[in-house]
Amino acid sequence: MHVVVAFTKLYTDGRYLLDEPGHRVKLACVNWPSHLETMLPEGLHKQPLDSISKKIVAMGFNCVRLTWSVDMAMDLNRNKIIVETFKSLGLDEAIAGIQANNPDFLNLDHMKAFVNVVNNLGDNNVMVILDNHISKAGWCCSNNDGNGFFGDQYFDPERWLQGLRIMAFTFGSTKNVVGMSLRNELRGPNQNAGVWERYMRDGALVINEENPNVLVIISGLNYDLDLSFLKLPLVNITDGGKLLFEIHHYGVSDGNAWMKNNANEMCGHFRKTFADTATFLMEEYPLFLSEFGGDLRGTNENDNRFLNCMFGIIVELDLDWAWWALQGSYYFREGQVGVEEVYGVLDKDWNETFAFDPLSLNSCVYSEKWDYTTEKIVMLKGTQFCLQASDLGQSPKLDVDCNNPRAKWEKTSESEMHLSSTLPNGDRVCLDVDDIGKIVTNPCKCLKRDSNCDPASQWFNIIKSDTSH
Repeated sequence: MHVVVAFTKLYTDGRYLLDEPGHRVKLACVNWPSHLETMLPEGLHKQPLDSISKKIVAMGFNCVRLTWSVDMAMDLNRNKIIVETFKSLGLDEAIAGIQANNPDFLNLDHMKAFVNVVNNLGDNNVMVILDNHISKAGWCCSNNDGNGFFGDQYFDPERWLQGLRIMAFTFGSTKNVVGMSLRNELRGPNQNAGVWERYMRDGALVINEENPNVLVIISGLNYDLDLSFLKLPLVNITDGGKLLFEIHHYGVSDGNAWMKNNANEMCGHFRKTFADTATFLMEEYPLFLSEFGGDLRGTNENDNRFLNCMFGIIVELDLDWAWWALQGSYYFREGQVGVEEVYGVLDKDWNETFAFDPLSLNSCVYSEKWDYTTEKIVMLKGTQFCLQASDLGQSPKLDVDCNNPRAKWEKTSESEMHLSSTLPNGDRVCLDVDDIGKIVTNPCKCLKRDSNCDPASQWFNIIKSDTSH
């Protein structure tokens, strides 16, 4: 995996993003909102900007999806500075916090403040994707907020195009701005594919005119859960090597279905839905999972089950991704001051990382390398050893006798993440993780029907490495 050290133009090659030397660049991003009424990236009242940027790097992210509103780009209150906006919202405590942590920001206009944040991320070697999240600054999203689709109350297509033009021009020479997302989560009763295609073409053209070096990122319909309508040909929407698509998904996107149904069956259903609505595009384009997340307190079982499934799929498909979200709290959200964000990887004071262990997906580069043969044998590369099931509660072992049932590992459940083998007495066992983190073999659990059973300790995935990238 290539780590960007000096920013270069990115381009697409099939399903991958590459830099100018031709190395794969994998987006591992975090969302940082700046689209609410304050029109300022969240958290500058809690920590110095450079401290936040360094925390982003320390947590292993190489990219920020930085959101913005058309209101900010158009800057209807051109004479209004940050301190005035915050005063108009009654945010005296936040003003004091910014004075303590980032005093230079208070007398900046909103665009200059936004530019300073982008530049500081660049100083810390962090790529930025500019995401047009909304038109009228505020919390997103609902079907009736007037921001959902072209022609809605606050979603004037011409004003939107002007906003894209301003942002593309403003950051035309900013090397760490590598992509621009045309619009977040199109939705609502007026959405349709024909109008979508017209304006996606127009938006891509505007960006290409102002900044031909930046990637153009296109979202789908129904809160960006659905790109299935793109099975129709989509040509000439932008220059070659510039286009990728984004998709979103959360546990709550399926209501409480992850709790109501058997987790294996639900994960299998999600796999199929995700393929039909999104991952089919990976035959030709990169796919960017630009929003996914869940309650990091660990108390939301619906989110926990979804994330266990989603993490497996992300690794299996080697997806580019962006976690929602960075912030531990908001200046002002839906009329309330200081709202905590339980999906955030930073705590409410923007200081410590908040239960972020599930996203610590470690590199496989220096791990043992295995082959999964057509006979469903797991072989240690370069040897005659294969992985074999042991007795219940015991760790699997390596052996050279690979022709017995213990050495055959099959995907057993609908999730495709149970690996099972057969003991000499005919019992079926699955790989499992015990209470101290040791891999063992145990009876397979939660395979069907039972909605109260959590199979997460028995979910494993066989990942095919792509040495060409």
